[in-house]
Amino acid sequence: MISPAFIMVLLFVVLLVLNVPVAVAICLSTFATAAVAIGTMDIAAATIAQRMATGVYSFSLLAIPFFILSGLLMGQGGIARRLTDLATALVGRFPGGLAFVNVLSCMLFGAVSGSATAAVSSIGGFIIPEMQRKGYNREFGVALTITSATTGLLIPPSNIMIVYALVSGGAVSIATLFVAGILPGMVFGLLLMIAAGILCRKNGYGASEPMPLSAIWKAFHRAFLSLLLIFIVLGGIMKGIFTATEAAAIAVAYSFVLSVLVYREVAWKDISNILLQTGITTAVVFLLIATSMAMSWILTLEEIPQQVSGFMLGLSDNPIIILLLINFLLLVAGTFMDMTPAVLIFTPIYWPVVQNFGMTPVHFGIMLIANLCIGLCTPPVGTCLFVGCGVGKTSIAKVAPAAIPFFIALLAALMLVTFVPALTNWLPAIFGMN
Repeated sequence: MISPAFIMVLLFVVLLVLNVPVAVAICLSTFATAAVAIGTMDIAAATIAQRMATGVYSFSLLAIPFFILSGLLMGQGGIARRLTDLATALVGRFPGGLAFVNVLSCMLFGAVSGSATAAVSSIGGFIIPEMQRKGYNREFGVALTITSATTGLLIPPSNIMIVYALVSGGAVSIATLFVAGILPGMVFGLLLMIAAGILCRKNGYGASEPMPLSAIWKAFHRAFLSLLLIFIVLGGIMKGIFTATEAAAIAVAYSFVLSVLVYREVAWKDISNILLQTGITTAVVFLLIATSMAMSWILTLEEIPQQVSGFMLGLSDNPIIILLLINFLLLVAGTFMDMTPAVLIFTPIYWPVVQNFGMTPVHFGIMLIANLCIGLCTPPVGTCLFVGCGVGKTSIAKVAPAAIPFFIALLAALMLVTFVPALTNWLPAIFGMN
């Protein structure tokens, strides 16, 4: 008899090859598997529908549309430009400084928006042409932007951390994940800066430009209100003043006031389109969550996590070998799957494995997210790659070779996050978080 799990995997892969949308592929393969496992199509359909509904029935998930809305307001409200000006004042004086500006700008924007694609379009929209004007290779600028944008998913706030907190079943809080991602995000950014600095020195990109203290103060003054959002959101969460969901609502209110009333770069007539885009993006994310939660239920029903755990532990009892294998499998999966379904599907599969080596749920979550961030920059479903090539007006074939040094930097950062638990666990321990 054919295993239901085999049917699910086979059908899911076939649907993806046929270019069926990921959410639909997950739903159809899950339904087919449930029909075989349960034996009745009517009961299978009702069960899958129920699992999808309960999968998105969570107060914590309300933070996602709020953070999406605040990110759109920030992207169109002049906040990205002010953060880039501040980054230019801080690191633009060094040789190859515009490359450092690119990385630091993406990190700062990620710290207020939590969206990698928003960082590529908002920051890349004006820094890629500026880099080209200053003599930097176009593909170099695009490759650096798309890889730097991934830091925004590790530096809080981050929607994917909310999804992981949901699927962890309460093993870790959103606030703890937010705090735990700060140092790994900085490590990713630092290694990208090192790689960019080496390439700039080798290719002669970007002469040093002196920056007077008055210019630094002026840039900081212009960006102060934008930076204040970071301290309001993270400070409030870490001090226990409000939850992550409440912080997301506060971020919307603050970014609205800043973009519409203070900076006045978002007109009242633009609000309806921003709300429409928020609704569309939220619907896509929630459909992925709903279908992925149903698939996770089937995986649990068929005891797939236990089987995978037993198989991998049978290969080796060396934690280094197992963690390298998990990283490799996640990197491969990240090239074909969006982050949301990947987190929802692979968390219950690999978590039982790493538990045997004493890995905390916080450490595993950050490692998982760091892995899948890299997939955003790789074909065939790398959203940051596609957006970056569109913004930079170039092709994937030209950008891919230029991105190889930055991929190496990302992989090095991933290894540090994987094998140096203190990078993830230190800050939550300081603040007394689980």
